[in-house]
Amino acid sequence: MKLDEAPVKANLLSDADRQLVDGVSQGQRRALAKAITLIESTRADHQQRAQQVLTALLPKTGNAIRVGISGVPGAGKSTFIEALGVWLIEQGKKLAVLAVDPSSSVSGGSILGDKTRMELLSQREEAFIRPSPSAGSLGGVAEKTREAMLLCEAAGYDVIIIETVGVGQSETTVAGMVDMFCLLQLPNAGDDLQAIKKGIVEIADMVVINKADIDKQATAVVRAQWRNALHMLRPASPNWAPPVIALSALHKQGIAEFWAEVEKFQAALKPTGEFDAKRQHQSLAWMWQLIDAGLRQHFRNHPRVQENLPALTRSVESGHTTPAAAAYALLDYLKH
Repeated sequence: MKLDEAPVKANLLSDADRQLVDGVSQGQRRALAKAITLIESTRADHQQRAQQVLTALLPKTGNAIRVGISGVPGAGKSTFIEALGVWLIEQGKKLAVLAVDPSSSVSGGSILGDKTRMELLSQREEAFIRPSPSAGSLGGVAEKTREAMLLCEAAGYDVIIIETVGVGQSETTVAGMVDMFCLLQLPNAGDDLQAIKKGIVEIADMVVINKADIDKQATAVVRAQWRNALHMLRPASPNWAPPVIALSALHKQGIAEFWAEVEKFQAALKPTGEFDAKRQHQSLAWMWQLIDAGLRQHFRNHPRVQENLPALTRSVESGHTTPAAAAYALLDYLKH
């Protein structure tokens, strides 16, 4: 089944949702913001509407380059994204920035507020910046950010940048939804290479040493260390060796060189079919993530599971029942 043959038909849209689809298609920022708010809602009726809106917009998606930006706290991610964004706009491109924020335990909303950290970029009509809270819906970070990304593509943005807050689980999640994953580092972080998880290094398609103007000698050292570290790992793609570049986002130095590497990445992977295959694999992985999350939610909401879970939990804790026996007993309730 092709994407434009999805089972949810556009003619099921209400007049209000049809206006929303038209507004997003025309690149209206207000309509895009409303559509993202709709997909972030946890209400069942909003979720159903969101899927209908997404299905109607699906043929317009897939034309942007998706770039993930991560790095240790203090690496200057927001400064870099702002410098890159302004430069891209000057090249005639539109970009959307989706920042994966940790969620407030009180309100459930984003707590970082990247608009306050990208003042110049947020004032540009060609840019759209949206923090994405990481909790509260089926699929968590992956679902909200993926679907927001699709909406931004449907709104005509050429570049989608997804920023994460640090090195951790969210990095592997974001790497699984972008075309190119870039890791920002500092010139004085050479001694910290061992502390960075091997899995994070393996998923990096490019390593960027930011703030290279602070200490050129230290930058050269850490750049060599990163090149050696990447050389010892099997590259994720047979067609691409992750480069290590140095730049200064604060002084707007090296931004053009960074984007040149992004374009080289596309040029290396697209002719071989690897670029499209990667996106197809990501879409299937996303589907299974949502299935797993949906099954877990269905399991927890099952009446007999809710009725018997407390007693079985106590029995496992006291050592009277094995974890396996309790799990099988609870799973058996789904058969009836």
